[in-house]
Amino acid sequence: MNGNCAKNDFLGRTIVFCDLSKRIAQLYNKQRYKEKAELRKKLKVQSQKTVEHKKPQDDEALPAYLLDREEVSRSKVLSNTLKQLRKEKAGKWSMPIQSVRPIADMEMFRVLRSGKRRKNMWKRVVTKPTFVGQDFTRKPPKYERFIRPMALRFKKANVTHPELKTTFQLDILDVKKNPSSPLYTNLGVLTKGTIIEVNVSELGLVTQSGKVVWGKG
Repeated sequence: MNGNCAKNDFLGRTIVFCDLSKRIAQLYNKQRYKEKAELRKKLKVQSQKTVEHKKPQDDEALPAYLLDREEVSRSKVLSNTLKQLRKEKAGKWSMPIQSVRPIADMEMFRVLRSGKRRKNMWKRVVTKPTFVGQDFTRKPPKYERFIRPMALRFKKANVTHPELKTTFQLDILDVKKNPSSPLYTNLGVLTKGTIIEVNVSELGLVTQSGKVVWGKG
């Protein structure tokens, strides 16, 4: 595909406006079809914020002036995807993830030679701090590609409360997102800009309904 055949729209996506070869055009049209289908689903959910449904009537007899009336209640319908988008739009994560410098694989991993004569070079050792769960079990050496050393496994994080201006050492529950790569998120790598979930039950945070907050990212 020539360089003059594509341009970026206001969302940053690439738009192709010239003829493509048959196979490439099929793949491109398939990708665009999926994007349009997801967009239509989101627009449909947004348009149907309220749904009317009838209340089941009891077996008791109703007066004559109430027979023609239908009891209708409204319930809000909001998908989990839109809830997540609303949280992100509200600035739940104040860390500017886009401005964090991405970390290259050469800096993140170190090649580990294996085999009888040290000729195999498919294993990698993580050189950055990581987090693994309590029930983590390593794979057999024959099948383990990414090795996370014990000395670089962290279980606690120092978290500063913005209002109290106090730092607490809390247990890490999960790594939600690493801005550098989805692979680093799956491995639980802790680098600058990583969003983690910590156990805040010791702080005594309570929701509006009165429930104690267990984990918070």
